[in-house]
Amino acid sequence: MNFSMWGKALQVIPRISKEEWDHLDVISKWLISTRAAVLIMTFISGAIAGILAFRDGHFNLWYFLLLEIGLVLSHATNNLFNDYTDYIKGVDQDNYYRSQYGPQPLVHGLMNKRQILTYALVTGLSALAAGLVLVMIHGTLALVLLLAGIFFVLFYTFPLKYIALGEIAVLIVWGPLMIGGGYFVITGNWDWNVVLASLPYALGVTTVIFGKHVDKYDVDKAKRIHTLPVLLGEKASRFVIVNMFMLQYLSVIYLTLTGFFTPVLLVVLLALPSFFKVLPMFRAPRPVEKPTDFPDVWPNYFVAAAFVHNRRFGMLFLLGLVLETVLRLYIMPLIS
Repeated sequence: MNFSMWGKALQVIPRISKEEWDHLDVISKWLISTRAAVLIMTFISGAIAGILAFRDGHFNLWYFLLLEIGLVLSHATNNLFNDYTDYIKGVDQDNYYRSQYGPQPLVHGLMNKRQILTYALVTGLSALAAGLVLVMIHGTLALVLLLAGIFFVLFYTFPLKYIALGEIAVLIVWGPLMIGGGYFVITGNWDWNVVLASLPYALGVTTVIFGKHVDKYDVDKAKRIHTLPVLLGEKASRFVIVNMFMLQYLSVIYLTLTGFFTPVLLVVLLALPSFFKVLPMFRAPRPVEKPTDFPDVWPNYFVAAAFVHNRRFGMLFLLGLVLETVLRLYIMPLIS
C-alpha cells in the first residue's frame, strides 16, 4: 500500500509515468483515475447538509454516512465516464487541455477502455447501493433525487456540457440536489430554506467549472464543444465568474439578515483576502504561456484561482455552520 501516494492524490492530481503507474496499488490507481483531489467539493456539500440537519435536531449518522458515500462515489464515477467519453469522441487527443495538467488514463496508456469501464462500473454500483438504501428508507422523493443524480452522472459530459448546460447542471447538483436532497435523506424533511442556503457553496463550485471552461475556451471552441463560456465569450465569462464570487458573500449576508443564519456565518468574509488576491487574474485574458512562479498546475489558470477561493470560502462556510450549531444548541439555551 502506497500511503504517501494516497495522500498526494487526495491533494493534487499527480503527474505520473506508466512505469510508476504499474507499481501502484489499486487504491492509488483509483484515486488518481477518479481525480480524487476534486472530490472534496462533493464531500463538503454532503457535510453542509449534515451540519444543517444536526442544527435542526434531525441528524442521523448512518443516513449521513450513506449520503457521503453515495455522493463522493457518484462524483468519482462521473469523472471516470467523463474521461472515457472524451476519449472515444476524440476530444482528449492531440495534447488536449485535460491531458496536459494530469494523467488521462486512456490517453497516456495507463489503462485500457475495459479497465476504466470496470472502475466506473464498480464505483457506480457502490454509489447506487448507498442510494438505494436511502430510497428504501425515504420512498418516492428519495427515488426522484437518485434518478436525477444518475441522469447527471451519465449525461453531464455528453450532451449537457456540449450544449451549454454543464455549468447550470453543476449549480443544480452541488446545491439543491446534494445539499437540499442530502438534508432530506438525513432528516426525512424537504426544506426550501435549505435549498436557498445551499447556493453560497454551490456558486463556488460553479466558479470552478466555469473557470475550467474559460481556460479551455479556444480548444473547446475549435472542437465544437459549446460550453457556456464558448457561447458567452471569454471576456463575458470572466465577468460572470467574478459576479458569482460576489454572490457567494451577498447570499450569506442575505440569509443572515433574514434570520436563517446567525451573524456567525459572516465568518465567510474572512475569505475576502483570497477573493481580492485572485480578482486581478480575472481582469485580463488568460496568459498564453505559464506565468513566472505560477504553481505547477498549468494549463489550469482561472480554474486554479477559483478552486483556491472556493476551498477557502467553503472551509469558512463549514466553520461558520459548526460554530452556529454550537451556539444555537448549547450556548443560547444556557443564556436564555
